[in-house]
Amino acid sequence: MNIHEYQARELFAKYGVVTQPGSVATSPEEAEKVAAGLSAGKVIVKAQIHAGGRGKGTFTSGFKGGVHLASSPSEARDFAARMLGQTLVTHQTGAGGKLVGKVFVGEAVDIARELYLAILQDRATSGYTIIASTEGGVNIEDVAEKTPEKIHREHIHPVLGLQAFQARKIAAMLGLRGPLMTQATKLFGALFHLFLKADCSMVEINPLVVTGDGRLMALDAKFNFDDNALYRQPDVAAMRDKSEEDPREVAASEFSLNYIGLDGDIACLVNGAGLAMATMDIIQYAGGKPANFLDVGGGASKEQVAAAFKIILGDPNVKGILVNIFGGIMDCDVIAHGILAAARETQLHIPLVVRLEGNNVEAGKKTLATSGLAVIGASDLADAAAKIVAAVKAA
Repeated sequence: MNIHEYQARELFAKYGVVTQPGSVATSPEEAEKVAAGLSAGKVIVKAQIHAGGRGKGTFTSGFKGGVHLASSPSEARDFAARMLGQTLVTHQTGAGGKLVGKVFVGEAVDIARELYLAILQDRATSGYTIIASTEGGVNIEDVAEKTPEKIHREHIHPVLGLQAFQARKIAAMLGLRGPLMTQATKLFGALFHLFLKADCSMVEINPLVVTGDGRLMALDAKFNFDDNALYRQPDVAAMRDKSEEDPREVAASEFSLNYIGLDGDIACLVNGAGLAMATMDIIQYAGGKPANFLDVGGGASKEQVAAAFKIILGDPNVKGILVNIFGGIMDCDVIAHGILAAARETQLHIPLVVRLEGNNVEAGKKTLATSGLAVIGASDLADAAAKIVAAVKAA
């Protein structure tokens, strides 16, 4: 799960990570009021969407940039008016862009230096890694490609956590000495505490800035959270903005389905993440292109299968469906009935190939064969992939 920048700042405030004063606004009038309440003469107005590159983005109205510096509250109101309710297109949103429903209005900061800092879960070491660079304010991917020597990695023990000497080491690498080192060790410690307590999978600060008057603060942040831990993070879960997510993924989550939309035309309905990935691979190998990743889980019900079909058919690019079920926990006959119910309810008119194997498979195959519906059976996964690719091409 991702959150907006203004929500990241709320978490910073809660855990003692220094950031710029400011607040969110949902109307031009509210933006003006927030700006008037800040002590700085100039304020920054930033569009709030789940995407990077906002400053270089373009609104479909033709207005350039999702980040602007305002010299007065009235100017902040004018910038907000040109952003709110408009669609912002950046290199991360795709051509469709994202609708801006909120802006962050904060005190303008006199930036002397821009740095980069991130904390990540490190599955290779079963711990955590802090990534730091003196090249803040730019895409870290470009830095890694062109000047990898400017990126420092510090591995953090999963039990011991961030040690004081490691915080000082990172600060020194960033050129933060004297009072700035003291600020840095405190900020790094607070950030790592936040990372653990909020069940984050990633916290990225870009830029981490040194101000002209010698202060260190987190100016912009991106958070990712472990979805499996959200049940114990009600405050974080409440920050979810479904309007920023793929509506198909939102619908899938309501039925405990794991769905990710892709750009192909052959939909997959599979039980088990590994089997789903193998199904996508073999579709590609057979000359097709998968339209989604969809794992209905090991114990899917008839209702979940029906919901999965509706979500799949909500994608206008889908030209065929491959169902690949291995019945370990689940009953193949239950799945077969779910498939037929969904096909009838949605008045399915595109090719459907079904490969069943495992628990009660013969009953499941018989249910499909005697249904009277145009369901194409497959003997194995390779056969299923070849049949759905051929059927889609023929259609």
